[in-house]
Amino acid sequence: MKLRPDNHDMRLKYYELVLKSSSLENLPGFSLPKGYRYVYYREGDKKDWIAIETSAREFVLPMEGEAAWEKYYAGKEKELEERMFFVETLDGEKVATATAFYEPRDLSGAGWLHWVAVKREYQGHGIAKALISHTLQRLKELGYPSIKIPTQTNTWVAARMYLDFGFRPIPENAVNSREGYGILRTLTDHPALEAFDPVPYEEIWDSRMVEIEKKLREQYADLVHFRVLEEDGQERILFCTQTRTGEWKETF
Repeated sequence: MKLRPDNHDMRLKYYELVLKSSSLENLPGFSLPKGYRYVYYREGDKKDWIAIETSAREFVLPMEGEAAWEKYYAGKEKELEERMFFVETLDGEKVATATAFYEPRDLSGAGWLHWVAVKREYQGHGIAKALISHTLQRLKELGYPSIKIPTQTNTWVAARMYLDFGFRPIPENAVNSREGYGILRTLTDHPALEAFDPVPYEEIWDSRMVEIEKKLREQYADLVHFRVLEEDGQERILFCTQTRTGEWKETF
């Protein structure tokens, strides 16, 4: 049976992709669908950020979200009040998020579009495009001369959207992740990737990840998704079904 990629798919070969735009004068603009509004981060919103990122399959367990927050945002919450956006329903449910941020190790002075995510059940309604354009505009307002976006082959649909916004691979990353961009071309056939040779469809898959999913699905027929983490040289396999989350303890 031919594999079909999800919009966030661990089975795809992983490559880090870094895109950049230095042309900020004519950023595309998109409006939120009716019934939604933007709000900034306020104290106590960390739980909503973790919930959105978990729903979008960035995390399986809450502890992953806590660790990511600690790594990127802990101690910077006051800054987030002017940098982190949520999309909220008129009933006050936060359903999407993105942050106009920066990377301290990046000496180029670029702003960074951070952690874009839309809850799974709200995807496909135009929220992501509007949120991205809104957050890019905020980065422009903050005075950044250029903007970078970190993404990966596993989130290829998001990567395609960034290409649509005019972002392009930074030269060093284009060399280091050349096969990754070839995978992205195979999946999207995006005209911005004509310089990269497409990877044959049967070769875009990580055979070990495919096997892990197969084994998990044999035990959990209602498997939703899984993640494989590397921590201190040890591998952890986390999974989510329709009724529970957990860690797979068996060895593959």
